[in-house]
Amino acid sequence: MFDPSKPITFDRLVRITIILIIIVALVGLMGYLSDVLIPFAIALLLAYLINPMVNFIQTRIHSRTAAVFLGLLLILAAVTLAGILIIPMIAREITAMGHVLSAMVDNADIAQRARKTLPPEIWNIVMKFASRQEVLDFFSSGNLMQIVETIAKKVLPGLWNVISGTASFLIGLLGLTVIGLYLVFLLIDFQKVQEEWKYLVPGIYRRQVVEFAEEFQSAMSRYFRGQAAVAFSVGVLFSIGFVIIGLPLAILLGLFIGLLNMVPYLQLVGLIPAFFLAMIHALETGTSIWINLGLTTLVFAVVQTIQDTFLVPKIMGRVTGLSPAVILLSLSVWGKLLGFFGLVIAIPVTCLALAYYRRLLAMSETGGA
Repeated sequence: MFDPSKPITFDRLVRITIILIIIVALVGLMGYLSDVLIPFAIALLLAYLINPMVNFIQTRIHSRTAAVFLGLLLILAAVTLAGILIIPMIAREITAMGHVLSAMVDNADIAQRARKTLPPEIWNIVMKFASRQEVLDFFSSGNLMQIVETIAKKVLPGLWNVISGTASFLIGLLGLTVIGLYLVFLLIDFQKVQEEWKYLVPGIYRRQVVEFAEEFQSAMSRYFRGQAAVAFSVGVLFSIGFVIIGLPLAILLGLFIGLLNMVPYLQLVGLIPAFFLAMIHALETGTSIWINLGLTTLVFAVVQTIQDTFLVPKIMGRVTGLSPAVILLSLSVWGKLLGFFGLVIAIPVTCLALAYYRRLLAMSETGGA
């Protein structure tokens, strides 16, 4: 490992240069192989998040393989149940919003109210959006399967074209199967790898590498636990606020914004759907559009204040995780370098770099001891 206490000689400078070249080459290689590595990276991240639950189940049934399959079955059942409960509610809200948009297009009373309330520029944008045939088709879908099909065709035409062909559909299904297989095998061997990987490291470097890996693991777990707690709290607060002001899809939108908060301050992207739903709610109920937009802004302001003054200091302040600025910079840089694969590995790689930097600081303070 790099020892900052040693003087910089020509030989050492050459070795550092070679190491940097190797790092750049590895980044380029990962970019070239990103299509192949994405399924493995996704499965590895999922395995890291699911492993604590599998460990808990294993303590009860004393079989790692059975614990893995039972854990995945419980997750699948939870996702299925959530879909059964939430999707019909979404369908009803979408149908109701479709009636409002249709009324606007037909120049009914609701359109007159909107025209009088909104500035001409915004009104023209809303009318162009509401008059598009794909928008009308989406909001007029009468059942769940029609809504799903409309989303696939209109919002994601490329994806729909992919899954429309039998051969392409099978390839996509194969990709999901590969992720599933990776996930199962990683979970089954997770404990074994955690316990035995260190013996693959040469003895002369083993202590330093193990300490470095443990610090990396600690930084990762602290960040995900802390940020997940903040994101969940923010999602609940947004859901409560949206329910109070009567916003459509209040709970779902609140939890979605909370999920976005896994990347700090990304919840601000939720302003766009929140404002749209606030306008639809105002037109549907005959209340002031500006009051509804103001109430929605107030919810965002109150939740953001609670997050910045209480949640982040109390939760993230107790851990030595990454700052929001570092996280956003990490996502931007790795996303630019490696695309979607870079977004998947951005946080782990940044935690790895932070752990190594701390090791260098510790070595320099102790004189390389």
